[in-house]
Amino acid sequence: MTNMLRNKNKVRKREKEDIKTEVYALSQSISMSAHKARRVLDQIRGRSYQETLMILELMPYRACYPIFKVIYSAAANAKHNMGLNEEYLVIIKATVDEGTTVKKLKPRARGRSYPIKRPTCHITIVLKNISLYEESVVENSIGCFKKTGWIYKKKSTDITLGTIQGHHSLWFAQPKNYSKGLQEDQKIRECIKNYVQKNMRISSGVEGIARIEIQKRIDLIQIIIHMGFPKLLVEGKPRRIEELQMNVQKELNYVNRKLNITITRITKPYGHPNILAEFIAGQLRNRVSFRKAIKKAIELTEQADTKGIQVQIAGRIDGKEIARVEWIREGRVPLQTIRAKIDYCSYRVRTIYGVLGIKIWIFVDEE
Repeated sequence: MTNMLRNKNKVRKREKEDIKTEVYALSQSISMSAHKARRVLDQIRGRSYQETLMILELMPYRACYPIFKVIYSAAANAKHNMGLNEEYLVIIKATVDEGTTVKKLKPRARGRSYPIKRPTCHITIVLKNISLYEESVVENSIGCFKKTGWIYKKKSTDITLGTIQGHHSLWFAQPKNYSKGLQEDQKIRECIKNYVQKNMRISSGVEGIARIEIQKRIDLIQIIIHMGFPKLLVEGKPRRIEELQMNVQKELNYVNRKLNITITRITKPYGHPNILAEFIAGQLRNRVSFRKAIKKAIELTEQADTKGIQVQIAGRIDGKEIARVEWIREGRVPLQTIRAKIDYCSYRVRTIYGVLGIKIWIFVDEE
């Protein structure tokens, strides 16, 4: 009996070793600081092999080339030595260790020289084959390996979802159809925003859409558009809601599902970050100074009885050659407090100098 149990344990261990196939590659004494290499490795850790090669080719850092060679070498070992498919390889481990410091002499004019120190580092890459895993899932859109438990927080409102703030999309789908549902929601929102931009009667360019809520059922899709200035869209043509409904149905080819669109008005539009970001974007397009635009936006939020606001603009501000980040805060903005209800928005605006990024945090209330 003991021999039988031992044989079974050995077989189980061999099966586990066959399933957990890992390949690694090590590159030592690379003439580069560990900090610069670590900055690149943080972007590729947890991603698939093919996506990693694409990212390294597009990133402008000098550390990408030696890291590219190490990953390519590890994938070659997996393909030729173990017969693995490169499509199922995922980077589960990417570490950098500091190496020795090389002392050199920097030559100068007239036969002079002075000593310099060049840091080195050691890079280790570990790839894993996930084709035999039924539970492991690689999400290319998010770029994380679920089984390892890595979490990337996208915005400050993620920690308050489900406690204070609700979701903007409410529906249920099977895991296989989940990505299709997300793409469908994105198409609905883009179609509505494009229609509003074409038919909105306003010179400042503010669409006035605070958020779009989508509720899906078996035979009905309910869309609720929260707008700050709904009269500017409906004025003159009361059938525009029906036209919008027809455009969405044509875009998504709905046959067996009914579509219902309703518009609700927001009492204090400038208390919402999306509308405020559109206002700042319109000012920046008209070459208004960013400080004047931010101060005017803060004055508008004070009329909406908010407790605090923080506005951040990044990019080539005012046409400067060097990009920078500028931000102004007024009042309290507690981002780490779960009880605090904070509305967040990120917005891109295209100017003649380039693309500027606008981020706005508004502290509405505390429960």
